[in-house]
Amino acid sequence: MKLSRRNFFTLAGASAVGVTMLSPLEALYARRANGQVVGLTAGYGPIAPKMPENADELVGLVRGGINLGTTPLLELPPGFNYTAISITGQPMDDGRIVPGAHDGMAAFPGPKNTTILVRNHELSPSSNGINVLPRYDQIGGGTTTIVVGPNRRVRKQFVSLGGTIRNCAGGQTPWDSWISCEENLTLPAPGGATKKHGYNFEVPATDDIQVAEPIPLVAMGRFNHEAVAVDPESGWIYQTEDDGNSCFYRFRPNVRPTKYGDLQTSGGVLEALAIKGMFKVDTGTNFIQYKNQPLEVEWVKIDNVDPATNSTATSVRVQGQNKGAAIFRRGEGAKYGNGGLIYFTCTSGGNAGQGQVFAYKPNNNDPNSGTITLIVESPAEDILNFPDNITVAPFGDLFLCEDGSNTEFVIGVTPEGDLYRFAANAINGSEFAGACFSPDGHTMFVNIQDPGITCAIWGPWSRNRA
Repeated sequence: MKLSRRNFFTLAGASAVGVTMLSPLEALYARRANGQVVGLTAGYGPIAPKMPENADELVGLVRGGINLGTTPLLELPPGFNYTAISITGQPMDDGRIVPGAHDGMAAFPGPKNTTILVRNHELSPSSNGINVLPRYDQIGGGTTTIVVGPNRRVRKQFVSLGGTIRNCAGGQTPWDSWISCEENLTLPAPGGATKKHGYNFEVPATDDIQVAEPIPLVAMGRFNHEAVAVDPESGWIYQTEDDGNSCFYRFRPNVRPTKYGDLQTSGGVLEALAIKGMFKVDTGTNFIQYKNQPLEVEWVKIDNVDPATNSTATSVRVQGQNKGAAIFRRGEGAKYGNGGLIYFTCTSGGNAGQGQVFAYKPNNNDPNSGTITLIVESPAEDILNFPDNITVAPFGDLFLCEDGSNTEFVIGVTPEGDLYRFAANAINGSEFAGACFSPDGHTMFVNIQDPGITCAIWGPWSRNRA
């Protein structure tokens, strides 16, 4: 089933009856400014440990010393349930086993009411990596594709990209593909890599067992990639960079992509965001004074998108910052949604160093303008701790995957600005990753990175959040 432009808007949460979501935390900040005590709200209700619905299928399956058939894996609110699927070490339909380090992910409509997941694996080169042909370079990271039935069980799964390093996050395209991002800058060396790394790769979303041709999307830049978000109105692609001194990028293809493979041949222009009147501003500290204020931006061109070395002086980010590009603290998850906004997280941004969320509003009539707004800055670890991957629900809420310390949560943010804990990792301190919604909006898929489990969660999404 082809992912139509309308379906892409729905998956992006853009159909949520007039929700603009420029202010998921405006209400929170307003209450704080008025002296009110602000913390987490009840959301869907108190979360508590819950066994997976398919626990009987997991009996005897032990990962990381945890018996998955007898142990609650998640804490969830009342009325929500889940299955645990596509677990590291399980056999796949191409004769391989499910790799570990589950990370970024997207959901696409499949045939016969199935959902196609394309999922990253944040693996470095090793004998335990993804061994497949064709592959880009060494045995290491890549992606797998999982076809999930209406019963939230796996119908088919297989490797769909190999030979890359540390595929962290990425992004869904309106033309039925997943862009997988390398969070790594390895260079060729004797006995090691044979090619440069630090690129994006495109993977088709298909239920046919096939491995994507590992063609680096060089024009999109060589840097420590994290995630991408595609604006379906323009076809422009926004990119984050996981570095404490990172930039926020935009890639404008020379030819608007309409199908898988177009990005491999079209080329384009790579630019970094600069805030007008704030040359090379560091948004990661003392920036809360600009909360909820749309700031005018401009874009500066990156002249050398493919540096031959890893010298800081010639890096993509420093090229941008030398022209005034803004600095962001560890740009991570990115997602299009809610009326044409590009949301992205900065994991360690803010005065508390606990994370920020920004919303960029493009002006597609004027390529060199738009606005950026700081919409959340975590005041403390117990409110929001290192937000990483982000998704937008069909009903307008944001969901943030924590990658911090102690217990990790999936944090929800309502359009009214209330934060709530939706899910907790009940088995260890591993991060959540890859949150996304099924095309029908009924199921949230999310990964526990270690030991590598994908969870399919469903329940009363329409219930009021307190």
